[in-house]
Amino acid sequence: MRIYITSVFVDDQAKALRFYTEVLGFQKKHDIPLGEARWLTVVSPQEPDGTELLLEPEGHPAARPYKEALAADGIPVTSFDVDDIAAEHERLRGLGVRFTQEPTKMGPVTTAVLDDTCGNLIQLVQQ
Repeated sequence: MRIYITSVFVDDQAKALRFYTEVLGFQKKHDIPLGEARWLTVVSPQEPDGTELLLEPEGHPAARPYKEALAADGIPVTSFDVDDIAAEHERLRGLGVRFTQEPTKMGPVTTAVLDDTCGNLIQLVQQ
């Protein structure tokens, strides 16, 4: 068994696609219209056939309160692995990304947390 897809709820799919591709550097994999929303996924350019991230509209009534509660408590909705967290932090800051946690050593890993502009906190991890 392998993880095929995971998702983050976003308040605006077009804005999310811009942030996740143009800023974070993921590639669009699927963009299928489904009425008002789209089946919109991105993947790592390093693993184009790897796990997909669904940029899922927050249309369900529980989605927005869930996101707001996690963000209010400073809890990231997901984590992305990076090879060099210091370099990635600098690159993203240069693009105007807001970090809620600067790179911090936590035992065997270093983590940082950023705001994805779509209502989510995302954790970067260097193992």
